[in-house]
Amino acid sequence: MYLIITALAAAVATAFWYKNRLNDKLHLGALCLMYWGAALMWLVDCVAAIIAGEEEIIDTSLNAALLGICSVALGLAIWLILLLIRSRRNKSQATSINSH
Repeated sequence: MYLIITALAAAVATAFWYKNRLNDKLHLGALCLMYWGAALMWLVDCVAAIIAGEEEIIDTSLNAALLGICSVALGLAIWLILLLIRSRRNKSQATSINSH
């Protein structure tokens, strides 16, 4: 379930990035990379489960869904912190340019 949730979040983030790619003030590319990286990690986990011969390739339990939701939420939190840092940096650069 975590693979499905993370891949869905990656696809949605990529669609938003593609729509706004010319004016990327929100730095959606970073969010896309985080989600696609997580989806790739979960895909490797599923492939390893297939190779190991485990019975359940895609776990559909509540814990797996919560893991996917937590993964997406953590990526969103990191992206928001990144936006905050970049906006503060831009404000300080604008202040220093205006003071000269």
